[in-house]
Amino acid sequence: MASARRLLFFVVSILLICSCISEHESQKTNVLFISIDDMNDWGGCMGGRDGVLTPNLDKLAARSTLFYNAHCVAPACCPSRTSVMTGVRPGTSGIYNNQHLWRESPVLANAITIPEFFREQGYAVKGGGKIFHALSWVRTGYGVDQNDPDIWDEYFPSKERSMPESIWPESYIVDSAGTVTWEPVVAAGTENRPACFFDWGPLGSNEEMPDYKVVEWAVEELSKDHDKPLFLAVGIFRPHIPWFVAEEYFKPYPLDELVLPEILENDLDDVSSVTENWVRRSWQEWLLEQGKWEEAVQAYQASMTFSDAMLGRLLRGLEESGQAENTIIVLWSDHGMHIGEKEHWEKFTLWEESTRVPLIIAVPGITPEDGAVCHEAVSLLDVFPTLVELMNSEPWDQLEGISLLPLLKDPDADRLEPAVTTYGENNHAVRTERWRYIHYHNSDEELYDHDTDPDEYYKLSGKEEHRNLMDSLSYWLPKVNVAE
Repeated sequence: MASARRLLFFVVSILLICSCISEHESQKTNVLFISIDDMNDWGGCMGGRDGVLTPNLDKLAARSTLFYNAHCVAPACCPSRTSVMTGVRPGTSGIYNNQHLWRESPVLANAITIPEFFREQGYAVKGGGKIFHALSWVRTGYGVDQNDPDIWDEYFPSKERSMPESIWPESYIVDSAGTVTWEPVVAAGTENRPACFFDWGPLGSNEEMPDYKVVEWAVEELSKDHDKPLFLAVGIFRPHIPWFVAEEYFKPYPLDELVLPEILENDLDDVSSVTENWVRRSWQEWLLEQGKWEEAVQAYQASMTFSDAMLGRLLRGLEESGQAENTIIVLWSDHGMHIGEKEHWEKFTLWEESTRVPLIIAVPGITPEDGAVCHEAVSLLDVFPTLVELMNSEPWDQLEGISLLPLLKDPDADRLEPAVTTYGENNHAVRTERWRYIHYHNSDEELYDHDTDPDEYYKLSGKEEHRNLMDSLSYWLPKVNVAE
């Protein structure tokens, strides 16, 4: 009889423990982790350009903490996303460009990623779309899909392929391997035409777009009952080139009403010679020769508004799930985008247009419901340690960023560390609330004062009066720069 009572006590105790664990798991906050590709600071909440429509981004920022001075870790897709997802700088990992396979880095071979961290916390970890580097049109060479299938419980469309099939103009040919052969829509065959994927135009319907399919899947996941807390990563590909979206997104931007970015004549005369291999001046010259600059600006803005509409669908799905008040939201873009500024297109520089990004975080019970804006310079490298601290866990040596939790609690708090961006081996930008200091591998320097020169037209590094300032900013340059 005594042994039977002991057995009954043991069974009841185990059931109570399991019940407590289950209740604890159910009380954990869900995480909606949103990445938008190539979104620069033209959106409304970012103070960018008049007339660019991003109502859903603005609405999210208005009920979250907007990090107004946030910067990418690297101005290229693969190294930026790798740093966000691992918390490791490019100079430490050696992942500097889009051709590098991040798991082949000795530093990252066994690195814990954000999904793996949440899995260890008892979460179901699911993802869809572009989170790690991938392209929708080729799955070998430059466009190899860098998703790690082992770190996810589920992935859409699959763990081996991050992005759904895209639709293409009739002049594009897609083979069975997913490789696209282009006959560009815009000014095909013209002299000095940029890369064929620098292309745009109205195409298809929302429902045909890969981003629509990813968001549709994500909304369905949000609507489900889960027996574990949920970490859901959603990658939106637009406004990455090519800029093909439905015609409805072009209509708000008539060509005759567009305001083009201002370009200072001879702006590049005083910048480092290192940038000669970075700046796509030939793209700008071609656009001017063909009279296509307005069209390109229109297409980028249309793509921004399309991606914003997809964000709106996702956020409405969260509201309808009934889990909005129990969900942390993190929204970020992997880097900015030049649209002709400094006679350059795309990213791949250490100037403001390449590095400044939207970073919006909402944490129930911490961030104010009526929103807040933080003007301290912060880095996307800080996202992983922030999530770790929000889970009441201790950071480990792998994580090189600084938690943003103090700024989430008090957006006006002072922060000592600046944001540091790396492009290629030993080229770095240090961004504070006021200054941008760039140090290139050949020891060239650039300094810009954002209080008086937000467009970074006037380089100050040649003035001896700023020597002490540059020396103090150089303290923050990464000390580790592994060979590329």
